[in-house]
This record gives sequence, structure tokens and C-alpha cells, in this order.
Amino acid sequence: MKNIRNILKSRFKRNGIFFVTLTKILGFKPKTIKYYRKAFTHRSMNIRDSKGNPFNYERLEFLGDAMLSSVIASHLYIEVPSGDEGYLTKMRSKVVSRKHLNELGKDLKLIELVQSKIPAGQFGDNIYGNLFEALIGAIFLDRGYKYCEKFIFKRIITPHLDIETLEGRVISYKSLLIEWCQKEKKKFNFNVYEDSGNDDVRHFSVKLSIDNKLISKGRATSKKKAEEKASKRAFFALQNKISKSL
Repeated sequence: MKNIRNILKSRFKRNGIFFVTLTKILGFKPKTIKYYRKAFTHRSMNIRDSKGNPFNYERLEFLGDAMLSSVIASHLYIEVPSGDEGYLTKMRSKVVSRKHLNELGKDLKLIELVQSKIPAGQFGDNIYGNLFEALIGAIFLDRGYKYCEKFIFKRIITPHLDIETLEGRVISYKSLLIEWCQKEKKKFNFNVYEDSGNDDVRHFSVKLSIDNKLISKGRATSKKKAEEKASKRAFFALQNKISKSL
């Protein structure tokens, strides 16, 4: 009996801390706590609900992504009446970019609420953005669209969504560079090769050439990051030409 009481006491304490922390993040009291528990349960826990369905944040992440895109799209449509479809799509992509969502998730310290069998230090940066989207999905199920909208305005639109700043923000230097090369009919090539050297972690290097001329180099722990680093250096080297063209 004593062991049971201790277990129940420990569980009650954890639930209490979770509820208080969650309320501070949300700005309102959650009604149905199970949605939020699901939003912060990693698949490594291998938990299933009473119907045998996986109990983790992945489906909520999908739902939250849709809610986030809807609210941001509505706001941009109202705030920028002169923007065409292409402009609005590009602006929305900047707001909901993985990098930006990861930053928001880090600021809110969402990783501290996660139930997982994987140590927090072993997660990549994307876990923060995934949790942020899952949280929005949980809000929708718990309180509906209006509360989702209120939370997104509080955490994203009001503090971060400045139209002029957003217009100048580059999501992907690689995409921008490719767009410029295609428009100017220039040939480009990303020569990627493994370059671990004496590092314990696997590294890749990239040589970026335009019209058979070496423009820049990049090195990182993944091919994608190395290409982006080389593209960023190339962009700043050719900034005047690119700005005039695009």
C-alpha cells in the first residue's frame, strides 16, 4: 500500500508540474490534458491508447501544421491586400519555416515537457518545431480554432511577423541561387564529397561552381547543410548581381 501511495503521489506531482508549466506557455488553462500529454509523448515510449493506436505527437504535428498555415495565410491575406498568390505563399513559407519553428520551440523550452526514452541531448533541432506544431494541434482539439488563432498571434504574429523584415529574410540560399542561375541561364554544380578528416563526426564538403568557375566552398555535418553554407557564401559574393536580377 505504501508503494502504491508513493507512486500515486509522484504521478500527481508530475501532472501538477506539467499542468502549471503548460498553462504558462499557453496563456490559458487546458481543459482536456490528455491532448497535451500526447503532444509531448515521443514515439520511443511505444505507448498505445485503449483502441491500440499509437500515442505520440506525430499526428498532432500534422494537424498543428495545418492550423498554423491557415491562421498565417488568413493574416497575410488581410494585411497585404496587394500581394498575389506567389507573394503570399512565399511569405507564409518564411513564417512557418522549419528554422523559425525550431527557434520558437527552443524559446518555449518545450523539450523539457517531453516523455521519451531518448536523452534530450540526442535530439536534433527539428524536435523543437515538431513539438510546437503538435502543441497547436492539441490546442485545436482541446479548445478549437479561436484558441489556436489566439495562441499563434501571441507567440508568432505579434512578436515576430513584421512584413518588411519578412520580405528581406532568405529561407534557403541554395534555392535563391538556383533560381538566379536558371533565370540567367547559368550552369551550376554542387560537387559534394565526404571530408571527415580528424573529426569524430562525419563531415561533408561542397565546391560550388557557376559556369565552370569555382565560386565558394562549404563544410558541415550533412550534405544539405554543406550545400546551404556554400550557397550562402556564393550569394554574398554575387549579391549585387543577384539583387538586380531577382
